[in-house]
Amino acid sequence: MTRIVQKFGGSSVATAEHIKRVASLIAQRSRAGEQVVVVVSAMGDTTDDLLALAAQITPRGRAREMDMLLSTGEIVSSALLSMALQEQGIPAISLTGQQAGIRTSGEHARARIDAVRADRLEGELGQGNVVIVAGFQGISEDQDVTTLGRGGSDTTAVALAAALSADACEIYTDVAGIYTADPRVCPQARPLRDIGYEEMLELATTGARVMHARAVELGAIYNVPILVRSSFDPAAPGTIIRKETIMEQGNKVRAIAHENRVGKVTLRGVPDHPGIAAMVFEPLSEAGVSVDTIVQNASVERLTDLTFTVEPDDLPRAIEVIEAMRQEIGAAEIVTADNLGTVSVVGTGMASAPGYAARMFRALTDEGVNVEMISTGDIRITCVIAADRVADAVRALHAAFELDRA
Repeated sequence: MTRIVQKFGGSSVATAEHIKRVASLIAQRSRAGEQVVVVVSAMGDTTDDLLALAAQITPRGRAREMDMLLSTGEIVSSALLSMALQEQGIPAISLTGQQAGIRTSGEHARARIDAVRADRLEGELGQGNVVIVAGFQGISEDQDVTTLGRGGSDTTAVALAAALSADACEIYTDVAGIYTADPRVCPQARPLRDIGYEEMLELATTGARVMHARAVELGAIYNVPILVRSSFDPAAPGTIIRKETIMEQGNKVRAIAHENRVGKVTLRGVPDHPGIAAMVFEPLSEAGVSVDTIVQNASVERLTDLTFTVEPDDLPRAIEVIEAMRQEIGAAEIVTADNLGTVSVVGTGMASAPGYAARMFRALTDEGVNVEMISTGDIRITCVIAADRVADAVRALHAAFELDRA
């Protein structure tokens, strides 16, 4: 018997009518004899509404209580979807993350899934139920409700698919798959038929919002095929994320990703001696600040400039950490900026094929886009540029690498 895990995002369950439509899609699969587990996000803007409500009570809500509050959004969605399925004659049951056996670390707002104890899930499936699980949440060893942070429902779905040895994990969104670029920025972008885990992970970490990096990582570790498709156009084939894709393709670039905003921190006049980088980046890590692109200039008179980028929301915290250690580091000056963005080309095989970096830089030059920082990996080249030129850069690179051609 085929077993699948499906995930429906907030836009897919935004209203009662949307929920009924999703229930019809699930019912078709259940009636076809498949065992179905469904993970749901909170309805529409529910999470934002709950955050706004909390802000009316206190500007600094305790992380534990915020997790208790925010977890209710997904619970509401799961209960309503279960009711909608029952109305269509499909046996269904809703479960919280705790009831579904999702055990997490203790960090509130950004917990990690430690294990999935799937006994309850297996039992419900064995009784013929469609199981609706509230995404984005679990329970810690201390029996506290935790939330998984950004992309948490995607991560929940892939983790359940791995724990249940599901045949596939289907992620339903408001777009018809993974595109060669964001179609809202580049109208010429086209959906990809398939993409490898490694390429998808790079796209997710450099700005593609369709899938979250943590979910892709789990899929790669447990070899879970992930099908991304639209709940508004379920007949569209979507994009399959899997271990193997087309070998030795002619165009090594698969897609363009971008970030509209990043924060930049530059430490000027830093003494150039062993241990300085550790003194900077270890406290940032302990403060929960994720650092992306790092550039260190050549030393002049044993002084250097150290520059790195962070998520814009993390910039104030990064500045606070760096200022606290400024004298210890010996930096002459700290300079920050938040009017920057990034554009990245991603594709397996670029490192072993000449000309891709040159074509990228030529396309940006011809478009009049100035590059402030460059970061490279085995399958990615990322440029930090002015935020107001990101859309122009995406369109220019999409055309330069002829990604509109299948």
